Amino acid sequence: MTLTAPAACARQVEVRTGESPAPATSIQFTNGLAQAVNVYVRPNSGGGEIFVRQVAANTTETVPVRGVNPGSTVTLRAAPVDGTVSYTRENIVLGAGYVWRVP
Repeated sequence: MTLTAPAACARQVEVRTGESPAPATSIQFTNGLAQAVNVYVRPNSGGGEIFVRQVAANTTETVPVRGVNPGSTVTLRAAPVDGTVSYTRENIVLGAGYVWRVP
């Protein structure tokens, strides 16, 4: 009696790496403070505030805003990590690369 193992199924898998596509909405955010700030977005159409990213002190970053459609009107808020003050911009029509600097 001869036993044979079943032939292995050969599958070719292609793996790609690289950058994710940029979201359609983003903020070009400059933190001019000496401490990190948390950046939030709140759609004016309803819903809660969305945390989008913490930006380090004296840094400029492109902050992607996921879950908010391009052309949506929003309120932006930046809150330093020490909680002393909050910076807001109201009725902003969000698109690709809205520029905001604090303070």
